[in-house]
Amino acid sequence: MRVVITGHKGQLGQALQTALAGEELFGLDLPEHDIADPAIVSRVAGLQPELVIHTAAMTDVDGCERDPERAFRINVLGTHNIALACGRCGAAMVHISTNDVFDGRLGRPYYEWDTPTPRSTYARSKAAAEFYVRSLLHRFYIVRTAWLYARQGRNFVTKIIAAADERGALRVVTDEVSSPTYAPDLAAAIARLIRTGHYGIFHFTNSGFCSRYEWACAILEMAGRGHVPVEPITSQQWERPAPPPLYTPLQNLTGAALGITLRPWQEALRDYFARG
Repeated sequence: MRVVITGHKGQLGQALQTALAGEELFGLDLPEHDIADPAIVSRVAGLQPELVIHTAAMTDVDGCERDPERAFRINVLGTHNIALACGRCGAAMVHISTNDVFDGRLGRPYYEWDTPTPRSTYARSKAAAEFYVRSLLHRFYIVRTAWLYARQGRNFVTKIIAAADERGALRVVTDEVSSPTYAPDLAAAIARLIRTGHYGIFHFTNSGFCSRYEWACAILEMAGRGHVPVEPITSQQWERPAPPPLYTPLQNLTGAALGITLRPWQEALRDYFARG
């Protein structure tokens, strides 16, 4: 299969290259390729892919709040361009979205058909990106995930370890709850999904859920830093430019019906450290 991966240098992009080894892969990323540039439409379509996996995005949530114009340019117009390219060359599209499209006020895990209720600039940009994919294409997979991490790049795991080493003590919120997701596990799930031909919206996270506080404690324990004290606090005690949704576990129903599930988040986190 001829596959284009946007954002191939990122956490998920690198994991996808491993999961799809053996396919004919083309990676597009900055600085050579800007998804927000309309010229990317011809560039992607000219490669004549059968599938485009769109991982490229501005994912700095607080950065999006500080610079909404840039956030919408990358996340909305960039996705619009990639969807147009898929339509032009007849490719199917995998669009990576987020639990942030929900406001966290429902009080239960979110199903694939629940209506997005975005609050932050980042969330609104990702919800708008989903709209373009749904509006412009018939053959698409929208894959929502949460709290992504991998060996490469900066993420919550690397930040917690770095902060523990630097400060010797941490304060972490207890009321932000979702599902940590290991990028190689997500990539493997996507690799299985694209072979099914079952298009639609999917929720892929490692199974189970926890608070940021519980995740941080597990990280420190597995990283050999269990002695570092962690103070539980509420989100009101940790001000941010873009307050996150507080309760957004994602329910995997449509993927599970195809036999695609991800292992528990604790098992995935142990694997992350075992591979270090």
